[in-house]
Amino acid sequence: MKNIVQEMLNKNMRLPVICAPMFLVSSPNLVINTCKNGVVGSFPAFNTRTQTALDEWLTTITAALDEEKQANPAAKVAPYAVNLVVHASNKRLHADFEIVKKHKVPFVITSQGNPKPVIDAVHQWGGIVFHDVITVAHARKAIEAGADGLILVAAGAGGHAGEVSPFALLREVREFWQGPLVLAGAINDGYGIRAAEILGANYSYMGTRFIATNEAEVDPDYKTMLVNANVDDLVFTDTFTGVKCHFLKPSITRAGVDLASIEGKGNVDLDLGGSNAWKDMWSAGHGVSGIRSVIPVHSLIEQLEGEYNEAATTPLFNHTAEHQTAHAGS
Repeated sequence: MKNIVQEMLNKNMRLPVICAPMFLVSSPNLVINTCKNGVVGSFPAFNTRTQTALDEWLTTITAALDEEKQANPAAKVAPYAVNLVVHASNKRLHADFEIVKKHKVPFVITSQGNPKPVIDAVHQWGGIVFHDVITVAHARKAIEAGADGLILVAAGAGGHAGEVSPFALLREVREFWQGPLVLAGAINDGYGIRAAEILGANYSYMGTRFIATNEAEVDPDYKTMLVNANVDDLVFTDTFTGVKCHFLKPSITRAGVDLASIEGKGNVDLDLGGSNAWKDMWSAGHGVSGIRSVIPVHSLIEQLEGEYNEAATTPLFNHTAEHQTAHAGS
């Protein structure tokens, strides 16, 4: 099955990259443009308020990608994915899944719960399911449930992130799983994509870098904040959502929340003054340190491809030697 899964993805991908589903960020515009440029685009079902809207989004995305394939038969048009939260607390899962089933979505990403019922159903129409995990124990459970691939959400990832180093998490999972692996955590350029492959990942999960694109339909100040931010501008807290998540400190201050009441503390009883945790407090991963511009998706993917090819063809020894020489002369 793993070979079939990777063949389905790889033959239509320009880069081994999945643009991660981002709450209140991913939209049809972003998904369509990433897919048209050979990178898997995705969005959380939660980004649509109703099943009618979800149906409309899927119709729009499918039509746009079909049109692109017909107009440019030789182009690599990547498949799209929908993210479903399969935790028991998600009361709209069944209704959302009926829409996903209607459209026979080719790629489903599941999170936070037992994905087996979804996996079994998606396999009936030939789709694939990758499951988010943050620990080795979660990885084993996902494999037992029949997941086609695992998304390792390691330390440094945006949104709800794990706390295990990508080096440790990936290597340990690779000891017992030879199927498709996606690595998430501070990957924001082509060099990082190549590094993930060297570690043993098949694909890289990138979210934060795609927020700083023209096609991401978010507050322009959010994009500006990403360009100006570095790792020190992030706080990893469970204050707002009950689960640890990376947020941009300037967005917290901008929302009128006292940052000093959050840093270094766990889940506290905080009066947000009417603020919405995800709307007003903006998330980002450690990859903010490498974002210096807001550019179109096609330009970003061209940049990533150039960096990836350079990293793949430059001997590591020579690269290391050049770096050491430059450092010694500085």
